[in-house]
Amino acid sequence: MAIVDPSELLGVLRGYNPWWRGDREDVPQFRRMAYEKCRGYLAHPTLRRAVLLCGPRRVGKTTILQQLANELALGGQSTRRPESVFYLSLDNPFVKLATLPELLRLYHSTVYPEREPAVLLLDEIQYSRDWADHLKQLVDHHPEYRVIATGSASLIQEEGTLDRGVGRWIRVSIPTLSFYEFVHIQGEKEADVPSTLGPRDLFGKSSAQLADLAVRCRPLLPNFQRYLLVGGFPETARLEVGLAQRLLREDVVERVLKRDMTALFGVRNVDDLERLFLYVCTHSGGILEVQTVATALGVSHTTVSNYLTILERTGLIYRLPPIHAGGKKTLKARYKVYLADAALRNAVLLRGEEVLQNRDELGGIVETAVLRHLHAYHYPENPEIGYWKDSAAKKEVDIVIRGPSYNIAVEVKYESPAPLSSKEGICAYCSQETVTQAYWVTRADGDFSLESCGRPPTPILRIPAHIFTYLLGQAERLPSG
Repeated sequence: MAIVDPSELLGVLRGYNPWWRGDREDVPQFRRMAYEKCRGYLAHPTLRRAVLLCGPRRVGKTTILQQLANELALGGQSTRRPESVFYLSLDNPFVKLATLPELLRLYHSTVYPEREPAVLLLDEIQYSRDWADHLKQLVDHHPEYRVIATGSASLIQEEGTLDRGVGRWIRVSIPTLSFYEFVHIQGEKEADVPSTLGPRDLFGKSSAQLADLAVRCRPLLPNFQRYLLVGGFPETARLEVGLAQRLLREDVVERVLKRDMTALFGVRNVDDLERLFLYVCTHSGGILEVQTVATALGVSHTTVSNYLTILERTGLIYRLPPIHAGGKKTLKARYKVYLADAALRNAVLLRGEEVLQNRDELGGIVETAVLRHLHAYHYPENPEIGYWKDSAAKKEVDIVIRGPSYNIAVEVKYESPAPLSSKEGICAYCSQETVTQAYWVTRADGDFSLESCGRPPTPILRIPAHIFTYLLGQAERLPSG
């Protein structure tokens, strides 16, 4: 740390930790679901693991750490010394001049004694040199620490970190806001539905009960349209559309593409990466032919494949492989590629409220939103998520989710009317596979019924998109979700 004046560095650390002097951090009152998970881990009497909060930029990771710091240091139920809570932003250029062990030595020599119980809140840990080794040392040799760290979605996927992390950290994924959270962050009243109701519970409802639920959820529709426009980033959720989109372009897209890709992945040609991301924005939800895209961009097949992997690891896109009936595999998978949040597309392409009147655009945006909710809800179970396509019969299912005890098929038909016929791909899939749940996601709030398709007949729930995403988001916070 010779290059750094310890007294100046200490001033930076004190600035990041106002509770050391009895002040609170000014943070939003709204709390993401991951906040409660972190509080639970911190309160666990015997847990000896660090917690890694992973997700794309601007989903609220830093805010969660600051909310935790306020509660732990100055909360009414807290019995700890405020100095025992240490927040550190590791992407600060000045802080990056020191290693994590050096920062901890400075903290203990000037602020809080060594070997006393402390909470370490390490923000953007991927910018700390040898972060995985240092975190391993903290967990293995310092039981007095409770550690929560944030970082990019790629953190534990980096080469070599998986082995070091075995038994030492728990990963908590933070996606963009669910529609349920979006309603709450707007300060709107919750839908008048049971707080434990999830989509799977609807298969046992009568027609009258479904009709009643549709009426109860009708006030959600205006918020759902806004959600499709501005998306699930907490900082921009309450802004007017134009300003929200500008901030997304500048802070989420450009900062990730032009800073993170260079700093974390060594990407040299950012222009090619940016052009690939623009291609994904205009084709979100479509099957991406790597060689076709490579030819169009004037780059190699390998470059496109590598860049897609990087975009996925930074949380900007999802890739869905083909899922074949009977568990058959394909040697050359053709992936469907989705943006992590449809608002990124709108921001990059400067698309405003006019997309709500464009059937083709809107269908893709809603399909992206539905995938986000299904992915987040089922993420803890680590299922297989993909799409199904029978090229010979020209039939397809948008999203298929398979786990040890379930096989879920979801088709998004965000149009009105959206008739379900026996010729649809979802019926063909249900005929070939044992499907536990099937959903036909529609637009009209009255288009809500339980039908069947396939041979033997499989129950399929026709459900409006705003109800489906709201209930999935609500179910995310339940223990089973």
